[in-house]
Amino acid sequence: MKRFFVVGLFAVLLLCGGWCIGSLAEAGEPGKIVVSNKPFTESYILAEIMAELLRRHTKLSVERRIIEGGTTSILHPALLAGEIDLYPEYTGTAWQEVLKHREIIRDPLELYEAVKREYEERFGLVWLPLFGFNNTFTLAVRRASAERDGLRTFSDLARVSERYVFGAEPDFFERQDGYENLVKTYGFRFKATRQMAIALKYPAIVSREVDVINAFSTDGLLRKFDLVVLEDDRQFFPSYLCAPVIRKEVLDRYPEVGRVLGLLEGRIGDAEMTEMNYLVDEERRDPKDVAREFLEREGLL
Repeated sequence: MKRFFVVGLFAVLLLCGGWCIGSLAEAGEPGKIVVSNKPFTESYILAEIMAELLRRHTKLSVERRIIEGGTTSILHPALLAGEIDLYPEYTGTAWQEVLKHREIIRDPLELYEAVKREYEERFGLVWLPLFGFNNTFTLAVRRASAERDGLRTFSDLARVSERYVFGAEPDFFERQDGYENLVKTYGFRFKATRQMAIALKYPAIVSREVDVINAFSTDGLLRKFDLVVLEDDRQFFPSYLCAPVIRKEVLDRYPEVGRVLGLLEGRIGDAEMTEMNYLVDEERRDPKDVAREFLEREGLL
């Protein structure tokens, strides 16, 4: 999948002798900021990364608050109500679930700018710089299949799709950005389709019950089962770039928060996020430890 790395101003300044991260701690008065997350591994890790960075480089008291349910439909109202101050969100989710747009903006950065603009105008919420990865839908096949048939892109798969059995959760066959329109876009002619629970997709492809599955591009299970992620060369799926979303009034009160979190701009690509998800999901590592190790590797602690 594409990786959207942006060389941030902050990273450049870090290399200059007249400026350091520690100086940000002097910018704001002591206060409190509440960091939340969605109810899945990736969001937990990102929230811990943000919280640890803020603890280390500001004078703020940082609270990690887990809200029951924790989906966008719950966290967005909580953000507006001031129950939380920031959490990591995805552009595709914001565009479709919060802003209720049906049309799809194919260009990932154009979508980010559109979401950013409308969030501030309608809600007084600010999208900070992007982390760097794109956790969108993708298609994955066994490595042996990819090597045998020379598969790198969705279009490559379309050439040989009549030999492949496709598996996905029932919801994928009903979504606007799901199976029916995917087939129309690429001309897939799968040998058969199988509907199954999300938890059964990976065992099914490993056991050869199916040959191709839909997946999220930063899922740690892709690494565990050594699956090959194919490129969506016609950009059918909307992008799901991720960034911190924060209340503007909090950012105005504590401007150092934006400067500190801006240090994460472009630092987490698809491979890095997949690896961190794998460490938590498969090696049972604590998200706090994984987050801290990432920040140490990046020289941010």
